[in-house]
Amino acid sequence: MKIDQLNFKKLTLNELGILVDWARDEGWNPGPHDAEVFYTADPDGHYGYFLEDEMIAGGSIVSYGGVFGFMGLFIVKPEYRSLGIGRSLWYQRRDLLLSRLVSGASVGMDGVVAMQPFYRKGGFETAFRDERHMNIGHAFPSDPHISAIEASDFDSILTFDSQCFGFQRPQFLKPWLNLPGNSCFKYVKDGQLMGFAIMRKAHSGYKICPLFANDGFVAEALYQACLNAARGEKVFLDIPVTNPAAIELIKRHDTTYVFECARMYYGKVPEVNLHKIFGITTFELG
Repeated sequence: MKIDQLNFKKLTLNELGILVDWARDEGWNPGPHDAEVFYTADPDGHYGYFLEDEMIAGGSIVSYGGVFGFMGLFIVKPEYRSLGIGRSLWYQRRDLLLSRLVSGASVGMDGVVAMQPFYRKGGFETAFRDERHMNIGHAFPSDPHISAIEASDFDSILTFDSQCFGFQRPQFLKPWLNLPGNSCFKYVKDGQLMGFAIMRKAHSGYKICPLFANDGFVAEALYQACLNAARGEKVFLDIPVTNPAAIELIKRHDTTYVFECARMYYGKVPEVNLHKIFGITTFELG
């Protein structure tokens, strides 16, 4: 098969849903409503290769306001691997995303271990490792500083989120907070937001995505609130290993290591408060 036999096309919402299904088959454990939010975040940010009418590979290239981009959901159907299709699609996606951003803008991605050498050849450098850890939800006493996130909290949540993500992403965050079956918690003390956590239903169990907090004490309380809300269920947390307090959190709770990726960037590493990141949002959109 030659690459020029393939059509490079923007994905519809339905086709993006198929790509998320592939991610489930790969063991990435997405949520049942991820496609809708990913599409809303950037309807022009998802592309694939088609052989006649069949999508055989795809991935996301989401632009956040033109000032930051993120590449994810990069999958080639198993029967079409090792043919150069993935390499071609990856570079075509990278270059198209860069063309959609302002000059000098950075691009992020989370790369699985086996692919990291390829991504480095494509201009990405590792900033930190992410490790996925699993726990089983169980009962904890409620903390009086923790309550459910409400619609009126959105502006403060958006501001806190941008400190940890590096850029504002309201078009993603608003629907992400309102996914069906979510548990969303905030930690407020003396009228000040000190952290928040979003826990969404995944194909298997639940994912805390993200867990952002001013310090380990606040993160612990939010983590326990999530475990309390998913009793008996698997609960996953993707931690940046560069945050020592995040390492201590998973050690205290005797979690099980699942797998790891690396957060990588093309261009300048965004300025974020890494000490506040106890759980990243997604491997797919940052």
